[in-house]
Amino acid sequence: MASREFLKILSLARMGDVSAQQKLASAYLTGEFKTPIQPSNALIWLEKSYISIQNQELKDKTSNQDQILELWNQVTNIPLVETVHSTAFQFGWEAFWRLSTGQEELGSSEAQLASKWQLVNLLINPEHSETQSQLSDWIHKHPHPSLEQLSHLDFAGFQKLTKQYLEDLAEGESIYTAAAKELLIKLQPKNKALSSLWSAWIENQNEEALAQAAELGLTSARLSLGLRLAQLDDRSESGGDEKLSKSNASLKKAAYWLELAAKDGDLNAWYALGEIYRRPQFSGYNAAESDRCFDRAADLGHPQAQFRKAANLWRKREKLNEKVRGLQASYWVWQAHQQGVAEAKELLSKILESCPAPQQNDWYELAFCAEQALSHHVEHKLDLDWILMCHRLIIANQFNFSKAELLLCDVGQLQHEHCVVVDIRWELPKILPRLIQIETIQQRRALLAAGKIFAGSELDIEGNLRQRRYRFDRVTQWLTSTLSKTLKHQADAELA
Repeated sequence: MASREFLKILSLARMGDVSAQQKLASAYLTGEFKTPIQPSNALIWLEKSYISIQNQELKDKTSNQDQILELWNQVTNIPLVETVHSTAFQFGWEAFWRLSTGQEELGSSEAQLASKWQLVNLLINPEHSETQSQLSDWIHKHPHPSLEQLSHLDFAGFQKLTKQYLEDLAEGESIYTAAAKELLIKLQPKNKALSSLWSAWIENQNEEALAQAAELGLTSARLSLGLRLAQLDDRSESGGDEKLSKSNASLKKAAYWLELAAKDGDLNAWYALGEIYRRPQFSGYNAAESDRCFDRAADLGHPQAQFRKAANLWRKREKLNEKVRGLQASYWVWQAHQQGVAEAKELLSKILESCPAPQQNDWYELAFCAEQALSHHVEHKLDLDWILMCHRLIIANQFNFSKAELLLCDVGQLQHEHCVVVDIRWELPKILPRLIQIETIQQRRALLAAGKIFAGSELDIEGNLRQRRYRFDRVTQWLTSTLSKTLKHQADAELA
């Protein structure tokens, strides 16, 4: 049921109040006042607001300008592609074009960029091909008297113009740049000429064909040309010290092509750029830029770059402002190890502890009994605090905790993607945190089961350290006396 405040705004909006009309449109965009999100309705009220502003004669022109500015800001927040069937679509269509072409003087630069991106998404994004087919018919039937400079364009003409908008957005620096680059790659045609040039390079090592393919925008060709100029590719016939003596001019050309490939999101290009910026004979030598390129390659999944980043973070661990020293380095070296980087294994063993065999740990028998108790907790009628202690025993066994770590660790904060972080300095400041690798399915299951229980329990239910020690003694005594026989019987059955 609509709230009183919403009904009041609706009443004022129907009476022609501009501010109320714009508030109502905002509610249909954001869901305020528990209003269903309906972009089409929002556009309808913004059209009414625009008509009201045009019709009313305000004495204060500044106030009028502020209302129009707010109106255009709201218009650009509407997903135009979802309003094609709205009765107010023509208003939205013309408004977006006026803003994108700069016809609307009161439109901000942000509104202009937003309008261009909305039109790009509507007209040339292949995800909306069905809508584009309907829009083509609509454009043919509806004249655009307010778009004088665009009135001669058909649907293909509008698409050509928005393709230019897309290229401008991809080359600029805005919140739409990354999405524009991604859409450009998606729209890259499977050109037969490009395919033949690339085949000529792969099959015949035709360098002229490689250069032409790079000029035409083929990402793999740009990467290959850049690697070849820097003598970083496998096909380079020269090697050894001659690679290090590559001229600055060639390295500049290599960096140019690799930067173009990197902008297309190629991880190998980012990694190669990192190496070039580290070369002393390169006039653009820049260690910080090299690290940035390696980091970008690591973010995109390049295994060697991930190992480099891990090693770099590990060397600088004393200077980094980390809550737990070495955690960032451990994540990246684990990623590199997952991708088969041989050197990562040694560094991983330095940062993360390993305990893949819980049956060899001191808590094994108690943990087994705790698992039995939890699987029959209805029968044993365990209280919640006892259930929590049983989960602590299971986790302590899986990761070979000390007794202090067992009692004090924050179970809800233990698990990270690749490891367990055991930090009890909140109670015992002198005990350093430990990073332990998660290696088995059993370990992840134990953490998941415990996390669910602890997340649903009250924070103070376990009490302080003294209370936890007392509960630990009671629980372990009960487990030993009640359930250890089960373990003994199972062992005897296995031997028999």
